[in-house]
Amino acid sequence: MLTVKQITNNPEKIIELLQIKNFKAEQIVNDIINIDEKKRKAQTILDDNKAKQNNLAKQIGIYFKEKNIEEAHKAKLYATKLKEEIKEMQSSFHIYDQGINKLLLQLPNLPHHSVPAGKADTDNKEIKSGGKIPDFDFTPLPHWDLALKYDIINFELGNKITGAGFPVYKNKGAKLQRALINFFLDENEKAGYTEILPPLMVNEATAYATGQLPDKEGQMYELKNEKFYMIPTAEVPLTNIYRDVILKDNDFPIKLTGYTPCFRREAGSHGKDVKGLNRIHQFDKVEIVQIQKPDKSYKTLDEMVSHVEKIIKKLELPYKIKLLCGGDLSFTSALTYDFEVFSAAQVRWLEVSSVSNFETFQSNRLKLRYKTREYNKTQLPHTLNGSALALPRIVAAILENNQTDKYIKIPKILRKYTGFDKISF
Repeated sequence: MLTVKQITNNPEKIIELLQIKNFKAEQIVNDIINIDEKKRKAQTILDDNKAKQNNLAKQIGIYFKEKNIEEAHKAKLYATKLKEEIKEMQSSFHIYDQGINKLLLQLPNLPHHSVPAGKADTDNKEIKSGGKIPDFDFTPLPHWDLALKYDIINFELGNKITGAGFPVYKNKGAKLQRALINFFLDENEKAGYTEILPPLMVNEATAYATGQLPDKEGQMYELKNEKFYMIPTAEVPLTNIYRDVILKDNDFPIKLTGYTPCFRREAGSHGKDVKGLNRIHQFDKVEIVQIQKPDKSYKTLDEMVSHVEKIIKKLELPYKIKLLCGGDLSFTSALTYDFEVFSAAQVRWLEVSSVSNFETFQSNRLKLRYKTREYNKTQLPHTLNGSALALPRIVAAILENNQTDKYIKIPKILRKYTGFDKISF
């Protein structure tokens, strides 16, 4: 969440930067400034009244000491009136704060200066690619046909049990899924991340703190009686571990990783985008989260991007890294790199990871602060996160890219986890 100070110091700059995200902020920014001005004026009057109240208390004591009872009673009546006015003004501050906070929650994070202009994913900037696209001497099958052929994922059974977008993994499909989770967690642990196994449901305060509410309310599954939400990503509970916390210098960097099932409604998706594992409502993902000092966070972001790239390389998948344009940047992100892997049978690139720096946007919502040795005043750290990795499209790419006409090869790095080197009849 942006701060009032950021907005009042340079409202024109805020409006200009959010335009890069194709967000029209002028009305909201002006409304925040107007309410803040009213609050400041009210604060001046309140401070004056409190000063008068303090002076009256002293004066009443003097009147009683001098036995000037009539003046003492007059002063007491005025003091009672002042007390009521102060009480009314203090309650109005709550209304002002509520109004400002409601408006602040509607404003997205500011984009980093390096974010390119653009309206959609077609305007994203490719910055790197790697791996070799497979060449087949037969017509490769898409992963949903391979899943049926080798009896490793059953989409119809998931549809029967729950509904569309809830696949059932079985046999070597289930083992491949488990192998990938363990491989990702091991790679993250080697890179210094501490593993956390968090809850799969979060409360409203947790969802607000990382920016899922109010922006992504329609994407989350809600347990209405409890007012709990099924997590759309492990980023939400992992980051909230540090809600309402004041960190010290030697706490940095904080590096967390966690595996969780994730739940997203994905309303409005259709066609090839939802075929097979391309877009499902329940999926497994391993996440990495870092909390870092502002002056080191962009170096940390580069390190996180490099880490995810190494994992994809070990899986021997063709990949691209893209810098997201303003129009494709999420509500909470200041800068995001997306990873895509090539799907050989679909002949398309599938997004498998986003690695983002949120700067102080989440930490302000979280009320997460830190103190340095040099300054006693608290400051806001930066939060970062990335998928390392989301499993469905990784599985789709592995199955499609490694197929032969008789079996599916398992990437070498995974064989010690799966216990087999191929999927066959």
